[in-house]
Amino acid sequence: MSAESRYFDANGLRLHYLDYGNPAMPPLVCIHGLSGNAHNFDGLAPHLRDAWHVMSVDVRGRGDSAWGPAGEYLPPTYVSDLAAMLDALKIDRVTLIGTSMGGIISMIFAGGYPARVARLVLNDIGPEVNPAGLKRITDYFTASPTDFADLAAVAAYYRANYPFMARTPEPELIEFVRWAVKPGDNGRLVWKIDPAVRNIPRTGTAARPMDLWVPFARIEAKVLIVRGGESDILAADTAQRMCRVLPDTRLVEIAGVGHAPTLTEPASIAAISEFLAR
Repeated sequence: MSAESRYFDANGLRLHYLDYGNPAMPPLVCIHGLSGNAHNFDGLAPHLRDAWHVMSVDVRGRGDSAWGPAGEYLPPTYVSDLAAMLDALKIDRVTLIGTSMGGIISMIFAGGYPARVARLVLNDIGPEVNPAGLKRITDYFTASPTDFADLAAVAAYYRANYPFMARTPEPELIEFVRWAVKPGDNGRLVWKIDPAVRNIPRTGTAARPMDLWVPFARIEAKVLIVRGGESDILAADTAQRMCRVLPDTRLVEIAGVGHAPTLTEPASIAAISEFLAR
């Protein structure tokens, strides 16, 4: 489905989001993962559009959003950008869907501004990240090629590094990856993502994660956890602990899927649609 590109100012940057229409409905903002972009939710949005005003943001340094200072590609800055978006659009209370890093942003925001979040969907992410999965992502993310000959080469890279893409039909995968690249000066395709985003600190204080159980415990929103049944990021026992910390939390596992569900799986669509209709 088509979406309209829109922009807002946040902390000195011009950031981009997709607006899927129906502004009379309650606002729902989708936030992508570490290497993703706003178009990652193109497949889910049509299923929610009748009941929600669906928007999907390009986190700074990705997609069609501006690039920021290298030292500010951190969750607290992303959360501040989200707050700026909601203020710019005069949204007092929002529903959030966050995939992986987008879920971390959503958890911190929902814990910091509990009255501003009505519902929260966390896609394969929790307050703790499985170290093995984190190492896998860091390794391929920091060592990825800088350019590609064509979209088929980009698709092949995704198949090799994203477990959930391995069985995606080629036309669908090409549509997915084309939003992640742009023509470069050398005539090849280059990432839209700021190279500085890929320079993830591996050691020292910068790599020490914050305790996300603290903001998670402060969340007042209804929560749905969508976990890939084969995820190496969100461990099953972490998901169970999340349900104990916030007893009204719902958990659905998507069988045969790793990190992270695309949210276009029939089971994901059914779970999210039912949860948002409560």
